[in-house]
Amino acid sequence: MRKLCLLFTLLFSSTLFAQTPAFDPRSWKGAHAGPATEVLTLGSMHLSELGRPITPAMMEPLLAKLMRFKPDIITHEGISGQQCEQLRQYKQTYADMWSTYCWGTDAAEMATGFTVAQAMAEIERNLSTWPAAPDAALRRKMAALFLAANDRPSAQVQWLQLKPAERKLGDGIDSDLLKILERNGAKPNETYDIAVALAVKLGLQRVYAVDDHTADSISTLAQAGYAKALQAHFESAGTSPLVQKYSTQRDSLRSAADMLAMYRMLNQRDIQIAFIENDFAAALRQETPELYGRQYVAWMETRNLRMVANVRAAFGNQPGARVLNIVGASHKAYYDAYLDLMHEVKLVDAVDILK
Repeated sequence: MRKLCLLFTLLFSSTLFAQTPAFDPRSWKGAHAGPATEVLTLGSMHLSELGRPITPAMMEPLLAKLMRFKPDIITHEGISGQQCEQLRQYKQTYADMWSTYCWGTDAAEMATGFTVAQAMAEIERNLSTWPAAPDAALRRKMAALFLAANDRPSAQVQWLQLKPAERKLGDGIDSDLLKILERNGAKPNETYDIAVALAVKLGLQRVYAVDDHTADSISTLAQAGYAKALQAHFESAGTSPLVQKYSTQRDSLRSAADMLAMYRMLNQRDIQIAFIENDFAAALRQETPELYGRQYVAWMETRNLRMVANVRAAFGNQPGARVLNIVGASHKAYYDAYLDLMHEVKLVDAVDILK
């Protein structure tokens, strides 16, 4: 009898902890009114890693391929003004995140009279009544408002749709904001060289910042040995054939054809799997008493989930839109996996677009 009770207990415990979900969101694919929302995620290198300038001509073939998708919404791996306010407010929780990822908005607030929150509301008000042919004054005003909202990429989208002669002071743009908009000496950056450039070509009014660093609280709360354990993990990962292949191709990148080849490589399925195996899967297996590798993966999973939630919110009011996400290549596979859970989302293969 005692043995039977023990067996029952073990079976009950096993069943309790092995429960499967009652519902798979993907089972509702196609069960919606209207067309699906098509979502293309482009895994990108961080162009600043090149350590040298790039020309618009080098990006043109890649942009031409992406133009064929005709996105209505473009997101990028940047932090919104709203989250920057949160990082600033809770500096003790998020350590140096504000100073690392955000800009001060004092100059923009002085020029426009709007705080970040007020500027965000004013932007939405203006976009809700956006004319078919906005004049130069309205574009200058919107550029200033986006700067006040701590959204420099969207300010660039407005600014670069002005004729060169109209990129001048006035309508909220003072000398301090003009310097920001001119971006003299700026490093290459996929947010500007892909997301913004494409938005300008398509006549879009903004791009959407969807990165999220509130998950960095996981790293902040980790014990002292966390950084050392991560360094050991990264050093081990850096010796892999994948990293060596990537580094060689990146360092030899010189032409527009090289750039397109790089993006084709980064978005291949086998490369995406290799990114995960080399980094996150390896971290899960890292043996330290504190299981620091698993804490690192917890940070990445939390960050990706919140980023994808921001992407979902970006097209929440535009069902059936075409959405292009520009994000670091190590995020792409997670983006695709999480976005595929959305009922109305149809994933678009980046490799097909880049052929």
